[in-house]
Amino acid sequence: MAEEKEQKTEEVEKKEEKKEEAEETKLKDTILLQKQQLEEQEDRLKRLMAEFDNFKKRSAKEREGLYNSLISDIFSSLLPVIDNLEKPVQTKTEDESYKQGVELVLKQFQEVLSANGVQEIETVGKTFDPELHEAVSSVTDEALGQKEIKEEYRKGYKIGNKVIRHSMVVVAN
Repeated sequence: MAEEKEQKTEEVEKKEEKKEEAEETKLKDTILLQKQQLEEQEDRLKRLMAEFDNFKKRSAKEREGLYNSLISDIFSSLLPVIDNLEKPVQTKTEDESYKQGVELVLKQFQEVLSANGVQEIETVGKTFDPELHEAVSSVTDEALGQKEIKEEYRKGYKIGNKVIRHSMVVVAN
C-alpha cells in the first residue's frame, strides 16, 4: 500500500510537472508572440514616423516653390515699371529735384525686390549663359573674350535659382 501511495504520488508529481512544463511552454510562446507583435508595432510606428517626416519635408518644399512662383509672377508684372523708372534716371535733365524723386522711387522698388529675394542677374563683363541671358546681338571685339557680354539692353532678374526674366545682352566674339 505504501508503494501504491508512493506510485500515485509520483504519478501526481509527474502530472504536475508536465502541467507546469506545458504552462511554461505556453507562457514562453505567449511571450514570443507578444515580442513579435511589439516588434511589428514598433516597425509600423517607425515607418509612419518616417512617412510623416517625408510628408513634412515635401509640404515645406511645395510651399516654398509655390511662394517663389507667386512672388515671381507678381514681380514679373512689376519689372516693366522698374525699367521705365530707370530710363528717366539715366537721361539728363535740368530739373534735379524731379530726377531725385524718380531715383528715390526706383530705390524703393529695388529695396522691395531685394527684401523679397529678387536679385539682378549680372551681365556686363560676365560669360554668356543661355539659362540667364538672352542674346539679342553679337559683335566682334578683340578687347573682350569669347562669349563675353559687352552690353546689356534690359536687366534680368531671378529668385534663388529661378529666372523671372532673362537679361537681354550683346555678346562679343
